[in-house]
Amino acid sequence: MASQDWFDKDFYQVLGVSKDVSDADLKKTYRKLAREYHPDSKPGDAAAEAKFKEISEAYSVLSDPEQRKEYDQIRAMGAGGARFTAGGQGAGGFEDVFSMFGQSGRGGGRFQAGDFDDIFSMFNQQQGGAGFGSGRFGQSTGGYRGYGGPTRGADVTARTTLDFVTAAAGETITLQGEEGRPFKVKIPAGVADGQKIRLRGRGRPSPDGGEAGDIVVQVTVRPHAVFSRDGLNLRVTVPVTFTEAALGATIEVPTLTGDHVKLRVAPGTPSGRVLRVKGRGITTAKGTGDLLAEVQVAVPAHLDDAAREALERFHELEPKENPRADLMAKARG
Repeated sequence: MASQDWFDKDFYQVLGVSKDVSDADLKKTYRKLAREYHPDSKPGDAAAEAKFKEISEAYSVLSDPEQRKEYDQIRAMGAGGARFTAGGQGAGGFEDVFSMFGQSGRGGGRFQAGDFDDIFSMFNQQQGGAGFGSGRFGQSTGGYRGYGGPTRGADVTARTTLDFVTAAAGETITLQGEEGRPFKVKIPAGVADGQKIRLRGRGRPSPDGGEAGDIVVQVTVRPHAVFSRDGLNLRVTVPVTFTEAALGATIEVPTLTGDHVKLRVAPGTPSGRVLRVKGRGITTAKGTGDLLAEVQVAVPAHLDDAAREALERFHELEPKENPRADLMAKARG
């Protein structure tokens, strides 16, 4: 953007702020407008894209203290009738500009090369001149499709490994930053293995006054010896004896908090049946899961003579049903 355009553009009015607006309020206003008119928010809307370009241009100038000072001076000069024109016209405009740098030009004072560099940098007249989306001295300010506006700072990645119980309950932990500085991270209850926690504005700073990047913490959760996750549900395998499964029983089942609950195993419960305990799973902001207890019939590895004889008598009395009959029939098609 050529600085002579500053005579005619009221960047304060573009952003809807007063001339004494603070840096914080300026940034807040810009972010709100940028979200509203960003081309990604209104694809194909030429008017919104033009407005986004206009507000980005205004913010790229007003957010830079030096550019804002020069802009205010040029606008003040413009209000008094001074203008910069090419071809030697409007000499008064040159005199006003030179007077800004302490070089009135009216007394025959000499100008040094550095003075002209400063003047031309104000008007963005370097050879190969920078177009819209360039900052002071022709350096890019980033932004959407080169439309200008501050560049967002880079994100920083961090990693942490938690035990299963800590991940389920949530905790505030301390991690080491890039420069060795510790920072705290609040781990929400129910964080899952592989989940990422984003700390807004805690990453690397912007190179040109924009938003800082984020810290992205990737969480690894160690497996538990007893429990596993199934969404918000917890799964646990519960062994039962043959007689408990056959005759029915009330058994105790552990929970993640360390206590236990009682479950009724109905007579004739097969191995693999899942019993549900409401509300004893993982709790997150989205809700609470259940505890799913899968019954596994345990076969005794050692029998004394009396137990063996009892089982042999039972075998003689048990129904003569083939538990694999259905399996074989399905296999044959």
